[in-house]
Amino acid sequence: MINRDGGRCQITGPLTIDVVTALFNSGLPADGKSALVIDMDKVEAVDSAAVSLLLSWIRRAQHDHISLCFSNVPDNLLSLARLYGVDGFIPLCQEASAQP
Repeated sequence: MINRDGGRCQITGPLTIDVVTALFNSGLPADGKSALVIDMDKVEAVDSAAVSLLLSWIRRAQHDHISLCFSNVPDNLLSLARLYGVDGFIPLCQEASAQP
């Protein structure tokens, strides 16, 4: 589930194959914003589908000229991204300046 608050989106619950397809189909939750923070502090579980979702959101943000970063990314998601060699493509927010 995604909760939006201005330029910040909070992801809650699992980020697994069971829910990622629906999130992918709904698109990047930018709502016309030029900067967006995706906060993953409340993500309960991830699998490799989460990596694909983040990469698709990154591509969409680049296409739409949206500044995007991810906050509080779970360690296991970062491990999967490293395993697939894409961790360098995931823009992490600097927590002190995570507000767009």
